[in-house]
Amino acid sequence: MTATGSATGPAVSGPAVSGPAASGPAARGPAVTGPGGSTPAVRPAHRDGNVLRWLGAYTASTLGDSVYHLALSWAAVRGGTPAEAGLVMAVSAVPRALLMLGGGVVADRFGPRRVVLVSDTVRCLVVLGVAALLLLTSPGLVALAALALVFGAVDALFLPAVGALPPRIAPREQLARVQGMRGLAYRAGLVLGAPLGGLAVALGGAAAAFGAAGLLFAFSLPLLLTLRITPLPGDTSSRDGTALRDLADGLRYIRRHRVLGPLMIVVALTDLGFVGPLNVGLALLADARGWGAAGIGWILAGFGTGAAAASLLLTVRGRIPRAGAVMGWTITLGAGSIAALAYVPLLPVAVTVSLSVGLLAGLSGALCGALTQTECDPAYLGRVTAVSSFFSLGVAPLSFPFTGAAVGLWGLGPVFVASAAICVTGGVYGLCVGPLRRAELPGAPRTPRTATQGA
Repeated sequence: MTATGSATGPAVSGPAVSGPAASGPAARGPAVTGPGGSTPAVRPAHRDGNVLRWLGAYTASTLGDSVYHLALSWAAVRGGTPAEAGLVMAVSAVPRALLMLGGGVVADRFGPRRVVLVSDTVRCLVVLGVAALLLLTSPGLVALAALALVFGAVDALFLPAVGALPPRIAPREQLARVQGMRGLAYRAGLVLGAPLGGLAVALGGAAAAFGAAGLLFAFSLPLLLTLRITPLPGDTSSRDGTALRDLADGLRYIRRHRVLGPLMIVVALTDLGFVGPLNVGLALLADARGWGAAGIGWILAGFGTGAAAASLLLTVRGRIPRAGAVMGWTITLGAGSIAALAYVPLLPVAVTVSLSVGLLAGLSGALCGALTQTECDPAYLGRVTAVSSFFSLGVAPLSFPFTGAAVGLWGLGPVFVASAAICVTGGVYGLCVGPLRRAELPGAPRTPRTATQGA
């Protein structure tokens, strides 16, 4: 129940690792010291102009993505049957799932900022091109499906790269706070993107909505260009060898790592149990209880509020002690809330339960992301992020048709309980693996007291 696919999508200095992982964060050498041997104070991420530029670019890109999806769905519904519109919306999932792992290799080879820049540039040009096409003619569903395919392929490059950027723009001690800020930006994109896209459609149809999405992608480009990228020890960005060899090397690195290997298993299990009930299951639950579409909206609002509160907590605190153990317990406890959703008879109670699901899932997802970034050797971060995103956005959505079919056979209660059991398996597994359970987020360096302060 890490909710990595919905947020986002994963920071700590944990125990020593064997094999290739020995060149990772635990082996990056001594900390840089200031005059007199003191450790320089680290600027909080929310006051760092470099981080704020990245956050602005990420928020604009997330908003553009939300507006784009609304514009695509509206244009598809107006241009064909409901079944054809659904097919157009689902087309982008295919290249995203097939190319995601390769996208991690590209991010590690060419650098994440370059890949994010190219991705948003392609989105901007393609979406503005479709907007112009819609103003001149009616392109039909084939053109919309081609657009969805391009977006799916770009997502496969963008998602691993955007996950690999934070360690290059912020100190390790601030990565948990950056994850919280990223979660808030993502939630803001979801909340504001839909009404912004709806307003654009109301004013000028799908062409205006596509145009607004393209301008939002364009807004992210100058912010990305002005980012200061800090080279990290071990960040080779090598182009030697073949892409397939790089991918195999990355998978071996994950398998041998004492923290990242188990963490990827936790991500796979919890997302597999999480996404079915919170996507297909909610619609079926609202229909069975007679809550209607408004009920779904209220439940999703509860979930979003809880997830935003978790991101805000991490943004304010900057660090959660015993991060590995907290992640395991929040997954396990959150699974109980998922199971309870199927049995609540009243909508206000369901909204309250969904708020707790969002709070626990948002916290576990942010901790998962922060642990990934601080444990991983920078040279492998794109590939590791790609594996995590592959489970969240590639494999887990395949459970949608099985969830619907299972509800038809056995009912809501057993399916929600079974999904919660899968989440519990992930949380308990994480708690049983010692290196992952003991993983800690790096603390902020302490500034020694001066003689004046001591007096």
